[in-house]
Amino acid sequence: MINKTKILLIFVLGFAGLQARAALPLQVEGENLPSLAPMLERSMPAVVNISTSTNVKMQENPLMNDPVFRHFFGIPNNPRQQQRNSLGSGVIIDKDEGYVLTNNHVIDKADTITVTLRDGRQLNAKLLGADPEADVAVIQIPADNLTALKIADSNQLKVGDFVVAIGNPFGLGQTVTSGIVSALGRSGLGIEGYEDFIQTDASINPGNSGGALVNLRGEFVGMNTAILAPSGGNVGIGFAIPSNMAIKLMESLVQHGEVRRGLLGVTTQDLTPELVKAFNLKSQHGAAVSRIEAGSPAEKAGMEPGDIIVAVNGQEIKNGSSQIRTAIGLLQIGDTVELEVMRGEERKTLHATIGKPKRPQLAGDSLHPTLKGATLSPTTKDQIEGILLEKIETNSHAWKTGLRPGDIIITANRYRVRSLDELKQVVNPRAPLLVNLQRGGEAFFAVLQ
Repeated sequence: MINKTKILLIFVLGFAGLQARAALPLQVEGENLPSLAPMLERSMPAVVNISTSTNVKMQENPLMNDPVFRHFFGIPNNPRQQQRNSLGSGVIIDKDEGYVLTNNHVIDKADTITVTLRDGRQLNAKLLGADPEADVAVIQIPADNLTALKIADSNQLKVGDFVVAIGNPFGLGQTVTSGIVSALGRSGLGIEGYEDFIQTDASINPGNSGGALVNLRGEFVGMNTAILAPSGGNVGIGFAIPSNMAIKLMESLVQHGEVRRGLLGVTTQDLTPELVKAFNLKSQHGAAVSRIEAGSPAEKAGMEPGDIIVAVNGQEIKNGSSQIRTAIGLLQIGDTVELEVMRGEERKTLHATIGKPKRPQLAGDSLHPTLKGATLSPTTKDQIEGILLEKIETNSHAWKTGLRPGDIIITANRYRVRSLDELKQVVNPRAPLLVNLQRGGEAFFAVLQ
């Protein structure tokens, strides 16, 4: 007969190396049982619940936008609004400054952000910065008796490492699930603009977003972000943003309020078996350079079309173009990047300095005759999405109408506009143009005709 006590002892001894720092838990038949409780007692106070509320203007009949109609029928001018609430999680990274890391989609467009600590305290938070492309945001709470997580080097993670997800799924309150690292460097999923996910089978559900993925020492290795749920529920495929990536983005958000991504100036494509054969390559790892922008950092560094990028800053390119895009997207303007390329049978090392990105611009008169002399571009200045009037000639019709550089077009002909394409769709060059402008802390309407 198999001795169950011996089997239990073997399991405990095998697990002890992973959980060496845990205090001795309860005993059964004189044998110590492995437990994550001591580690979680240290870690859970650093994971917070986040609730937000957003006032959303309700859709109304177009007649309601006519002030004469509203006045005739005695309808108040105050637009009808509906309050929407959402729940998520966050991780205290700096207890002295009160910095809390979370997902952008948790706090996106929120009017109020409330953080609930594990000890029950509810604190108002302010947004320091957000990066929708990578789905990362930083909020700040009063730094009073807080607990922060230690940060681990996510580059040291291995497939098979044990991890624990801490968060607030379905608004139930703080919840812990465990699993392993299922895969690393997941990208090309279409979840975010920049992807380099840790995949885990630790259960992640709605509300876990922004919570912590920790190792068995209770160190922060990733931020829970998304799940693959074809049936609407958890199927054991969750994704977390690696701690190294999240912290680098957080530092930029704290310093600048935004992530100032730069330009390398290359277009790449994934290597297919046909391209591998055509380029006479020994491996399918890497990405082919198909285009180089004139005057770009890549051109100045000596890169050529047909080069195969095989490594960026020492990291081998295994996931093609998406991995390169993420690696470059984490760099700031002025950073130097080391690129290893295959050119024929020769392996070369090139160095480029990340430059300023070229923002899309539009000459105003190509949109509407009254905007002649104005230069427009999309902006997220001061967390306001709209169309920025970058330049206006002082002798132009736009200037005489009262438009000024720095004005932001929020709506055009009563349609919300966030991009030049959206603006083009709602403007009729043969009709007057009604714009809602943001100027500093003020907003007003102007009719251009």
